[in-house]
Amino acid sequence: MSDFDIMTHLVVNNFVENVVNVNENNDGVRNYFHRPLTDPFTLTEQMFIKNFRLTKHLTRYVIDLLRPFLKKPSRSSSIDIDTKVLVALNFFETGSYQTPVGNSRYTVLSQASVSCCIKEVVTSLNNPSIFNSWVKFPHTICELNAVRHEFYLKTGFPGVIGCLDCTHVAIVPPSKNLNLEENRYPEYMYVNRKNYHSINVQLICDSNLKILNVNALFPGSTHDAHVWNNSNVTNTLQELHSRNYNNFFLLGDSGYPLRPWLLTPITHPTTAAEELYNNKQMSTRSIIERCNGVLKMRFRCLFKDRVLHYKPEKSSQIINACVVLHNMCIEHNVPEIRETEGDIDTEMNQDQEPFEEQRDNRNQYLMLGKQQRSKIIQVLQNRNL
Repeated sequence: MSDFDIMTHLVVNNFVENVVNVNENNDGVRNYFHRPLTDPFTLTEQMFIKNFRLTKHLTRYVIDLLRPFLKKPSRSSSIDIDTKVLVALNFFETGSYQTPVGNSRYTVLSQASVSCCIKEVVTSLNNPSIFNSWVKFPHTICELNAVRHEFYLKTGFPGVIGCLDCTHVAIVPPSKNLNLEENRYPEYMYVNRKNYHSINVQLICDSNLKILNVNALFPGSTHDAHVWNNSNVTNTLQELHSRNYNNFFLLGDSGYPLRPWLLTPITHPTTAAEELYNNKQMSTRSIIERCNGVLKMRFRCLFKDRVLHYKPEKSSQIINACVVLHNMCIEHNVPEIRETEGDIDTEMNQDQEPFEEQRDNRNQYLMLGKQQRSKIIQVLQNRNL
């Protein structure tokens, strides 16, 4: 048992002792008298969102959505489905077991029971029938046009269908003796350039902060460009451009390769028009930074200082689950969380070295990317005259 499990076990046991009275009769039989629990749905809407991050209405929707995928109670003492979902939501909100202790009037569960609840809910949210319906990149021209139009109305940048960047989610160091059949990468590959273990998570969002694509499969030492090159979205956009749909592209920072479907900043601008393009590109791209901040502020289990105490594969599933819930919150206009905390670490990977291939003029896609960028520079300059 790890130090974390021991600490959690002690905390939860102390918690249970505070809410359960135990008496023994003359026959030595132990009788348990539980203090009555308070229904969380009796909270005010503001307090409910503070503790579970979703509105009451949305939480009921999630409970109904996950009901077919969760184990039904087999006996009266089994944990009901409502409680399973509420426990998992509270874990995503805190990233620790401190708040469930503070909310003792809502749930009384052992550490093992909490673990089972989280596992069931995370697995259900990762089910393709749920995940793919809530996290999906636009595939039809109609969908692409709608996303592009929203971006243009909000930013004035033509052709954008998404902003791209990677962010790190801290995890406990995987075992150095971990069987590679259980984990694709050795422990040292999870150490990122800031010298802590993490998963390098790629996010693509629209202008409303809805996440269109998430890739949480690569260890922290992986370069952003490598994650992008192994993304399904790369193939989708390349296929679009091969069919002469050339007016759709993403925006990324200089850590990515310049392509006709992925526009990056100009490393060393020399004209006023290039400066204008850089400023407009970076201001539009800041949407992904805000999206990441909202995601981590809403679900603090993704904070750097909270650290996911799970194996990499399970940590990736937790990240995916939080993305699904984030998109539900965006869709249902759940208010953003305004709480502040110390080291939130919501910044994206802005300190990556410029992608070296951008200096290789022999690359056909690079040259087409430069032509695409030049067209946008001209459009922005004409509009600014």
